[in-house]
Amino acid sequence: MIVFRRAEESDLPSIIAMLADDALGRTREVVSDPVDRRYVEAFEDISDDKNQYLAVAATQRGEVVGCLQISFLPGLSRLGLWRGQIESVRVASSHRGQGLGKQMILWAIEQCRAHGCGTVQLTSDNRRVDAHRFYESLGFEKSHAGFKLAL
Repeated sequence: MIVFRRAEESDLPSIIAMLADDALGRTREVVSDPVDRRYVEAFEDISDDKNQYLAVAATQRGEVVGCLQISFLPGLSRLGLWRGQIESVRVASSHRGQGLGKQMILWAIEQCRAHGCGTVQLTSDNRRVDAHRFYESLGFEKSHAGFKLAL
C-alpha cells in the first residue's frame, strides 16, 4: 500500500536521488551528504507557500518511492480560473512499471480538484517521449507550446 503525504525535510535525500535518477537529472541535480543547502532553502520556501504542495509517495515501511510538486495558480483569465500545475514527477527505479506513476497523477488531480482548480496542466521535457505517452494515456493533451529563458 502506498501513502501520499506532504514531504518533510527528512525526505529530501530520497527526493533528490529520484530527481537525479535519469539521463537528464544526472546533468542538473547534486546528490550529496549532507544535502546541498540550496535544496533545503527551496524546500523551506515551498513549505512556507500555501499554494505549493510538495508530495511524496511512501510505502507502509516509510520508504519514499515517488514525488511530485503541485503549484496552485490563481489567474484572471477564464473568469478567475485556478490552475493546478504538476511538476517534478518521479518514481523510484525500484517501483517503476507497477502503476505508481498513474496513482500519483490521479491523486494529484484530485488535490487540484479539491483546491478548486478548473484545469490541471504540466510540462515535460521534449526529450521525455515515454513520459509524453504516459500523460496522454491519462487524458492530458498537448495544447500549448512552452518556452523558457535561462537567467
